[in-house]
Amino acid sequence: MGEGGSGEDRLIARLFKPIARHPGALGLVDDAALLTPPPGHDLVLTKDALVAGVHFFAEDPPASVARKALRVNLSDLAAKGAEPLGVLLALAIPPDMDAAALEAFAAGLGDDCAAYGAPLLGGDTVRTPGPLTVSVTALGAVPSGTMVRRSGARAGEAIIVTGTVGDAALGLALRLTPDAPAFAGLPAAERDHLLERYLHPRPRLALAKALRTHASAAMDVSDGLVGDLAKLLAVSGVAGRLEATRVPMSSAARAAVAADPRLIETVLGGGDDYEILATMPADRLDIFGVQATALGIPVTVIGRTGEGEGLQVVGADGAPMTLARGSFSHF
Repeated sequence: MGEGGSGEDRLIARLFKPIARHPGALGLVDDAALLTPPPGHDLVLTKDALVAGVHFFAEDPPASVARKALRVNLSDLAAKGAEPLGVLLALAIPPDMDAAALEAFAAGLGDDCAAYGAPLLGGDTVRTPGPLTVSVTALGAVPSGTMVRRSGARAGEAIIVTGTVGDAALGLALRLTPDAPAFAGLPAAERDHLLERYLHPRPRLALAKALRTHASAAMDVSDGLVGDLAKLLAVSGVAGRLEATRVPMSSAARAAVAADPRLIETVLGGGDDYEILATMPADRLDIFGVQATALGIPVTVIGRTGEGEGLQVVGADGAPMTLARGSFSHF
């Protein structure tokens, strides 16, 4: 993990070697890791980078930053129906990140690597004059030929989403405008719920096998429900109808939207949910729902695919809704 240099070697040995327990990590003393995929499996690889001031607040706890960086990548694996094999970490450390913060970062990362069965295999550490930047590459595996693609949706299928939608985007809004009228009346527990959902995503790895078995297409909701669904439909070559009133919201999100109805656009178009969005034939819904319920993961049917192209979002009266923004984009 890294090229050498006594200071870097000591940092790696002290903070990251203890959490790189997989034999393929080679004790983090080599230039690469060694990994043998399970027989009869395909590799699934994904990579996301997080930058302070863009994907998280500079003042966020270092352990939470590490957890978020890992979890957003594991969420991608989950949406593909993949089981994690391990992760690679690149960490660009700014001057104001002291030893205590680095220790907290490593502790948070180590706890989540163990909890999600995604061991640290290697990576790189560098100094940067700019903001803290964390880049994780996650490696997973699926039985050969079973990865769930974005492009597999067919006309006449149900559109489903796990968990609740909009909490993370509202949590971000709460961080940015804590005195906004929509949040003023929320009990402390509901405010904390929104903040927690923004800070700590919940990768749905437990659903990987069920998705491989039943879903025709899937992706995680990272840039906004409406925008991500539009992407899935476009690459699949089908149209879709999303019923806004069926989108599952937490009690905190419902209270915020009730106080300020304009926030429905934040719920539908905001990012960072990291729930699973999928399509599947109607005759698979019941068994998939039973399996998800057994795992403690709520699943909601929010619409249907059809012939043609494009996504129509309809409100309570069945009339089409016009959203100012359907998803987040860096560019």
